[in-house]
Amino acid sequence: MADDLLTQLKGMTTVVADTGDIEAIRRFQPTDATTNPSLILQAAQQEGRRARLAEIARQATDIDDALDAVAVDIGSEISALVPGYVSTEVSARLSFDTQASLDRARSLIDRYQRHGVDPSRILIKLAATWEGINAAQILEREGIHTNLTLMFNFDQARACADAGVTLISPFVGRILDWHKAQQPDADFSGDRDPGVQSVKRIYEHFKGHGYETIVMGASFRNSGEITALAGCDRLTISPALLEELEQSQGTLTRRLTPLDAETRTPEPQNEADFRWALNEDAMATEKLAEGIRKFMADQRKLETLLGELRQV
Repeated sequence: MADDLLTQLKGMTTVVADTGDIEAIRRFQPTDATTNPSLILQAAQQEGRRARLAEIARQATDIDDALDAVAVDIGSEISALVPGYVSTEVSARLSFDTQASLDRARSLIDRYQRHGVDPSRILIKLAATWEGINAAQILEREGIHTNLTLMFNFDQARACADAGVTLISPFVGRILDWHKAQQPDADFSGDRDPGVQSVKRIYEHFKGHGYETIVMGASFRNSGEITALAGCDRLTISPALLEELEQSQGTLTRRLTPLDAETRTPEPQNEADFRWALNEDAMATEKLAEGIRKFMADQRKLETLLGELRQV
């Protein structure tokens, strides 16, 4: 009997759990795990965490201190269950502030060290704004690994590779969402999916030019998007889609390979080029702004929860 699709996928791509759910990580045994403000909020709302959260909230000096303490507490627990990277996100509120992002990132790494977690296993997540990419470049030079998220177009990816970031998370599902809203009757299945096409182009460009930056597809709406990117360096997948892949039989074909790499070299990019390219891409501009707002909305909910627990 053939292996299920998840087992086959793990043979060609590093599978990453896109969750803060400890039990899901135990079940699916991914190599890495990623979190974001929305996932931390979900984890924080689990009844079994309430006492621990209250303890952290009461010990914190302020809400920002409590937020980072919670993220690192959950991240440290996850680090004991996966052998690879754990991603922890800098506040979305700092997406346009390079210095504040640097300060917060260094603080997160210090917290992980105090929890006994090797900093080399932590990826600091930053939004792929110009300011976030600049912060990532500085952090990488300091030996702090980064994961650039909320990535919706090729120019964001190029800037990250040029900055020497460890890993990028180009989004798939949110790109599809935008195009479906624009063309509700269009067929975006399989290789027609614009999010799949975006990751494929980035992957081929990176491999063709020898960039060491890891490409990790993210934000999937269905398992078809995942199987269409089989062979990508990494894919970060929600527990629901991990379960679907585990329950599915069939033959999984590798779809991305360095042998198909793109070798054409685009012109060098500066800040003006980057901002103009993003401005010209309505989808990327809208989804980046929306993504930052959504992460902040969930962060505010977590801030409210922790504020209430500080009073208990």
